[in-house]
Amino acid sequence: MSKYVLITGATSGFGEACARIFAQHNWNLIITGRREDRLNLLKSELTSEFNIDVISKVFDVRNLDEVNNAFQSLGKEVQNSLEILINNAGLAVGRGPLEDGVVDDWERMIDTNVKGLLYVSKAIIPILKTNKKGHIFNIASIAGKEVYPGGNVYCATKHAVDALSQGMRMDLVHDNIKVTNIAPGAADTEFSIVRFKGDEKTAKSVYEGFQPLLANDIAETIYFVATRPAHVTINDLVIMPTAQASATIFHKV
Repeated sequence: MSKYVLITGATSGFGEACARIFAQHNWNLIITGRREDRLNLLKSELTSEFNIDVISKVFDVRNLDEVNNAFQSLGKEVQNSLEILINNAGLAVGRGPLEDGVVDDWERMIDTNVKGLLYVSKAIIPILKTNKKGHIFNIASIAGKEVYPGGNVYCATKHAVDALSQGMRMDLVHDNIKVTNIAPGAADTEFSIVRFKGDEKTAKSVYEGFQPLLANDIAETIYFVATRPAHVTINDLVIMPTAQASATIFHKV
């Protein structure tokens, strides 16, 4: 029976890279995102190149009804073959002191990074439990391990992801479902462009003077963890560029 991996936020960054690497290894995909044009392009590329099944679902993880409707429409054969959930959808918006924060930015981060992860997980966990096996990856951040100036609400959301990963692991240990928390450091994706609201000059400056992580670095790691023997679980991984020692300490040249 063909295996499926479900990836949220698959239109760019870690999510897109995960879709590509799992497709290369003959996994069928369920890819989700808000940008229909990108999702359709990715689906077309991967089905053509790897001859796999790719199901695309266009919705916003912040909307509970959209989440439930998207997954209720999955066929029974697909549900029975679903083995991996990668909770990748997330973002940072804005950076500065709390008192200068934009409430809409806070709500976008909380609704996407925390509530979106919860909505998707609640919809998918019963499927994995029925299948009596599965693996959930939650994409957190170094911001879920330590707090840095100006990161307040974003760091709080990623600390929540870290805690939820631990809680899920406790809830699901008796159901043969693995839970892995992935905490990347500085990675050159669309992350900073979104954080600085399209200011490409500022976003680019974040990565000047050192080699940041690339999306494929994280995707390769996730695939490695996903393919360990059934009795092996890697619970928590912090992945940093060699030039990064903490959230705020870098060796730049």
